Amino acid sequence: MSDFSRLLTNLPPEQEAIRAKCFHPSRRFEEFPIEDVEKSIPDRFEKIVRRYPDRIAVKARDHAVTYAELNAMANRLARTMSERSSTIAEPVGVLVDQSVSLMAVMLGVLKAGKFFVLLDPSFPKARIAAMLEDSQAKLLVTDKQNVASAKELANSGVWLVEFDSIREDVPTENLVLPLSPQSLACIGYTSGSTGQPKGVVALHRNLLHDTMLRTNAYHISNRDRLSLLASADLHSVKSVFFAFLNGATLLPFDVRREGVVRLANWLSQERISICRINVQLFRQLCETLTGKESFRDFRLIQFAGDSRFTSDVDLWKKYFPATCLLANGFSSNETGYLTDYFIDHETDTSCSEMPAGYTVEDKDIFLVDETGNAVGCNEVAEIAVSSSYLSPGYWRRPELTEAKFKTDPRGRKEKRIYFTGDLCVLLPNGCLVYRGRKDFRVKIRGYTVETADIENVLLKHPSVREIGVVAWDQESGEKFLAAYVVPRANAAARSGELRNFLRQELPDYMIPSAFMFLESLPLTNGKLNRKALPKPENKRPEMEQPYVSPRSEIEGKLGQICEAILDLRPIGVHDDFFELGGHSLLAMQIIAKINDAFQVDVSVRRFSEAAGGGVGRANRNLALDQRERTTLSK
Repeated sequence: MSDFSRLLTNLPPEQEAIRAKCFHPSRRFEEFPIEDVEKSIPDRFEKIVRRYPDRIAVKARDHAVTYAELNAMANRLARTMSERSSTIAEPVGVLVDQSVSLMAVMLGVLKAGKFFVLLDPSFPKARIAAMLEDSQAKLLVTDKQNVASAKELANSGVWLVEFDSIREDVPTENLVLPLSPQSLACIGYTSGSTGQPKGVVALHRNLLHDTMLRTNAYHISNRDRLSLLASADLHSVKSVFFAFLNGATLLPFDVRREGVVRLANWLSQERISICRINVQLFRQLCETLTGKESFRDFRLIQFAGDSRFTSDVDLWKKYFPATCLLANGFSSNETGYLTDYFIDHETDTSCSEMPAGYTVEDKDIFLVDETGNAVGCNEVAEIAVSSSYLSPGYWRRPELTEAKFKTDPRGRKEKRIYFTGDLCVLLPNGCLVYRGRKDFRVKIRGYTVETADIENVLLKHPSVREIGVVAWDQESGEKFLAAYVVPRANAAARSGELRNFLRQELPDYMIPSAFMFLESLPLTNGKLNRKALPKPENKRPEMEQPYVSPRSEIEGKLGQICEAILDLRPIGVHDDFFELGGHSLLAMQIIAKINDAFQVDVSVRRFSEAAGGGVGRANRNLALDQRERTTLSK
């Protein structure tokens, strides 16, 4: 490996000028000092509680709590766990809905000197069980909404704590525990190539350093109101601390439950000032906008997730005020934040793709070729990161940690180098442009997915002999997954059957949108030649139900809406939305179109119930709604 030299430059004047605009109108901002990075998260949080005890910390639906109240809730949980479990450093499973309770539980676990493992209640039970087993958590905290599932998951060696049932007489004072900044804070699970979820470990100092970077770049103040739209993953954990460690207000919104149609009004009514949003969800949000909405409190939108294009910038300019800035960047669970790129309404966006941006402080980024040698400008190469703020590695995966994290060859003992597997091009001005992955890891709807994870599950199906899963680009730039199946002899596997099989183990975003059945997979030197696989055609797949054409004006209109969103033709009356490759985000798009076309208020839940029965069932629901002139269930 050659001696590296740092490739990224200081910020150009235009970036400095835009950042200078990134302040809350009150101009009340206090810099996050590097000294606080070398403490613990409870230390910083309790400092904020002492400063702003009566300020609203979190508001979910109609339930709001102050910093003092949130701190008391967290302390009661911390003391309850400490009474029953004397071991300080141990994993704690957290199976709680996105709510005020979830925020208190996360803080309570850290206050007790333990580290949490977020378990998304929307995931299949098999997936949650695999994460719980791999983490070796002997404590599981849940709420009343998920206690039944938690009891099924908790074996005889797991102690279950129902947060809502903690005794009222448990003291609420802070615990005084000596927590090191090097203590484990959480394990964030992502898709793994072995077919099992892979846990990335985060320390207190890692999360505090990311909070420092975001706080000082975005000038987060105690007057800001931050949205939380993501589910239970490591990125959403960071968003929580960006708010709580600065005295700001955090406002969770469950998009999967409430739907994108209601999101615009919520953002306006709650006076959100900083919004981190998956770019695919942002596009769907913009489709529901009329241009008459008032987003006067917005000062910053931070893009996350899939590839971002100048067409997304155009949408932002069209619907959001000139006082609102746009932030792009690049990060990973293993490295934290790496780059920033700020845009205002005057920024030149003539190129087709948004840059990933310029390096953040305390992270040295290099571009290296296959031999590990540094490359220059305008060459596609892998990102390598040297820093003392990297993740310690993968939970209970020493061989993988050793393969991905290396000692810095320049002799800096406190620093290591992580090879990301992400490809970039360095422009002459020092800005990075993202160019995808060098392996088979992809981003689907903002989530990192190892295609081998899906393949390993499908190979368990008795009808599947060989399998390959590939991500394709849609015209919009978003990616979708396609599965290529070679059935066993005399087996009759169908796409609907395989989708249902996958849903038993994998979350929604890992279910392929298309299935193609082949006699054999194309191979090169004995390995799957993914480039030789045919791209799925935009036509109706083979279904168990025969095609039935629309029988009424309403069914015809519903079919046209589904065909346009799914980009499939034709779609029959009895076709199952999910068997056609539909998923939760596409469902939100269709709901928005239906509500607009028929002047109804279809909820996500009602649509999901009807979608499985096809257009005909949805037609009956709409006809009933029009006859009674009442909205469908909200």
